[in-house]
Amino acid sequence: MIILVFASFHFTLAQNGLAIKKAKGKIELDAQMNELDWQEAAIADNFAQFFPSDSVPAKAQTEIRMTYDEDNLYIFAKMLNLGPREYVTPSLRRDFRGEANDVISIVLDTYADRNNAFLFGVNPFGVQREGLIANGGSVASSDTFSTSWDNVWYSKAEIYEDFWAVEVAIPFKTLRYKKDLNNWYINFYRFDSEYSEQSTWTPIPRNQFIINLAFTQSLVWDEPLQKTKTNISLIPYSIFRNSKNFETDTPTINDFDFGFDAKFGLGPAMTLDVTANPDFSQVEVDQQVTNLDRFEIFFPERRQFFLENADLFASFGIDGTRPFFSRRIGVTRDESTGQNLQNEIYGGIRLNGKLNKNLRLGVLNAQLKENEAIGLASTNYLVAALQQRILSRSYLSATFINKQAFVDSIGGDFTFSPNTYNRTLGIDANLATNDNTWNGKLFYHQSFDETNSDSNYALGGFLNYSTYKLESNLTGQSIGAGYNPEVGFVRRRNIFQLTPQVWYNYYPKNGTIQKHGPGISGELIKNNITLDDLDWNLGFNYRFNYKSTAYLELSAEKQYTFLLNPFDPSGLNGLALTEGTDYGYSFLSATYRSDARKVFSYNLSTQMGEYFNGSLYNFAGTLTYRYQPLGFTSLNFAYNNIRLPDPYKDADLLLIGTRFDFTFTKNIFWTTFVQFNSQIQNLNLNSRIQWRFKPVSDIFLVYTDNFFAESQTGGGGLILPSIRFPRQRAIVLKLNYWLNL
Repeated sequence: MIILVFASFHFTLAQNGLAIKKAKGKIELDAQMNELDWQEAAIADNFAQFFPSDSVPAKAQTEIRMTYDEDNLYIFAKMLNLGPREYVTPSLRRDFRGEANDVISIVLDTYADRNNAFLFGVNPFGVQREGLIANGGSVASSDTFSTSWDNVWYSKAEIYEDFWAVEVAIPFKTLRYKKDLNNWYINFYRFDSEYSEQSTWTPIPRNQFIINLAFTQSLVWDEPLQKTKTNISLIPYSIFRNSKNFETDTPTINDFDFGFDAKFGLGPAMTLDVTANPDFSQVEVDQQVTNLDRFEIFFPERRQFFLENADLFASFGIDGTRPFFSRRIGVTRDESTGQNLQNEIYGGIRLNGKLNKNLRLGVLNAQLKENEAIGLASTNYLVAALQQRILSRSYLSATFINKQAFVDSIGGDFTFSPNTYNRTLGIDANLATNDNTWNGKLFYHQSFDETNSDSNYALGGFLNYSTYKLESNLTGQSIGAGYNPEVGFVRRRNIFQLTPQVWYNYYPKNGTIQKHGPGISGELIKNNITLDDLDWNLGFNYRFNYKSTAYLELSAEKQYTFLLNPFDPSGLNGLALTEGTDYGYSFLSATYRSDARKVFSYNLSTQMGEYFNGSLYNFAGTLTYRYQPLGFTSLNFAYNNIRLPDPYKDADLLLIGTRFDFTFTKNIFWTTFVQFNSQIQNLNLNSRIQWRFKPVSDIFLVYTDNFFAESQTGGGGLILPSIRFPRQRAIVLKLNYWLNL
C-alpha cells in the first residue's frame, strides 16, 4: 500500500540538459579558456538562487563547460562576480566543508539513477574536495554525504579581477559508470561568501537539500562511453611505531610494519578492493564528549578501506539501530577490564559496484587476528548487500552479516567453529517521490546466534514530508529483546518507539531573517511487550535561519524517564539512582551558530533546568579564529554543573579541547588536538604532520600522549586540569604511496 502511495507521486521533471562533445585537441589545466574546444562547448549557465531565496536568478552568475578525451572528463567553471572582492576558505586543507566558504561543486550521477553520485569541488585557492552522495541526497544524514572518500583527480584555479575560474580533469579510472550509457545526470552548485548566496544550475526548492539528486539534468554524450583502460592501483605503506604504556610499566616497544591496499577496476562499474595487514594510525582521533547518557555513544567511521560505497553496507536501519557498524571490525572488548582494545586485521577484500543500471552489489570480508592475552580467537566478518532500484528514486535492499570465530586459531590451525557465530539478515525499502516532497523507509532485520533467543528482530522506518511551509517527520521502530547484531550498533532493545517532529516556516520578504517558525518535537518509548512507558519527551521549539548563515533555536522541553537499571546522573560512578524509579523534569535550551564567513565565528549552546532528582546547567560551544587562508585555531568546551540532593554526588564536568590546524601549503598540513576530559580524568595530545607529496600519497608523523589528569578549582572558581602522571605515549612515522598500474 505504501509503495503504491509513493508511486502515485512520481512524475517527470522538465529538463533541458547539457551536450558534451569529445575534445579535438589537448586540454591543458591552466584555468584559462585558450583551447578551441572550450569555445565550442555548450554552456551551463543561468544559475538560480537556492539560498536565501529560490525564486530569483543568482546575483553571482556561473558558467560551466564540459568536454572529454580517451582518459579524462574535463570541466571549466567561470564564477562571475559583481566586482573585485575577497574570498573565504577555512584553510588550504583538502575536503573542507561549510556553507560560508567560496566553492564550485560538480555533482555527477554516472549511473543516471538519481540515487548515488560523485561530488567534486574546488575553491578559489585551488583546494580540492571530493565526496560520495548516497540515498538520493534527500535526507540530512552521514549516510547521505561523506567527504572521507579520496581518489586521484586534478584541478587548477585562478583569481581574476571580476571572476575566478577552475579547470578540472577527472580520470575515468576514478569514476564508476555504466558502459554504453549515453547520458548521465549532473548538477552544479556554488557557495559565494560575498553575497551569502548559494546557487544551482538546476533550480532546487529551498526546503530541499542542495545535493538532492531529484533535481538534476542530463549530460548527453555525443557517443556512448566505453570501458576504461586497465585500472589497477596499488597503495603500499610502511610504518615505524615507538610506544610506551606507563600504567602497566611495560618496556618501550619499537615496531616496524608494512602492508598494502589494492584497487582493481573490474570494468567501469565494479571495483575489487584488497587490503593486507592494514594500519589506520594516521586517522584523526575522535573528538571526545561528556557522556551523561545511559546508552552507548556513536562515533563515525574514519578508515578509508570502509568508506567507499559505505552507504551500501552501513545505511540499513535508522540512526541508533544499525545491523552493521564497520567500527566493530578491528575493535574488541576486554571483558575483565571493560576496555576497548585494537583487534588487528590480517586482511580483507571488498567488492562493490553496479551489476547493471538498477542493481548494486557489495561484499566485504575481513579476517582479524587472534589476541592471546584475552583469549580471543581469530574472527571472520562477512557482509553482503544488494540494492535493487524500483520506480524512479526508490530501491529495495537486502543484507547478510556473519561474524564467525575459529576456535583453534590461538597457537594452532584455523578451525571453523559452527557453534560460535552471530548473523543478521535484513531487508530495507527506501521510497522517495521525484520532487522529494515525500521520502521514507521501511526495514525488517533479524539476528541469529547460538542462543536461539526469541524476539530477535528489529522493525521500523520513517516518513518525511517537506514543503515550503511545512516540514514533518515520523520515525518509529519495534526492537525485540533478543535482537543482537554483534557487528551492528543498537542503542536500546525491547522497545517500541515513536518520534514525531513538525516545523512551520515563515519567509520574511525583507530583513535579515531568511526563514523562521515554530516546531513541536516528541519521543515516546514503551516496553515492547507490556507497553509500559519507559521514556517520553515533548518539546516546543522556535528557530531562526538568518541570511548571513547564522542560526538560532530555542526550546522548552518536558521529559519523563523510567530507570530499568541503576544510573548515576552525576556521570562520576557515584551513588546510583535505583532501578524501577521514575522521574519527570523540565528544562530550557538554546543553540546559536554565528556567521561563519567572519574571521572569528562561534557556536554556543546551553541547557538549564531540572535533571532527574536534581538540576543541570550546561554551557558548551566552539570558538574559531581563522588565519585566512593558512588555517584556524578552535576552542571546544563543555561545562556541566550537576547538583543532586544528598547522598548523591554533585558534579562539575569539564571537557575542553583546542585544535590547531595549519596548512603551510595545499600539500603540507599540521594538526594538533589537545583534549581534557574531567569525567574520565584524561588529557590527550595528538599532533599530526602530513605531507601529500603526490595525489593520495602521504607521509604522516603522528605523536600521541595521554596523561592522568584531574580538575582543580583555581582563582575565581575557574576549573582547570591538573596533570598527575603519563598513561600512554606513542610516535608513528607512516608512508603510503598510490601507484597506478
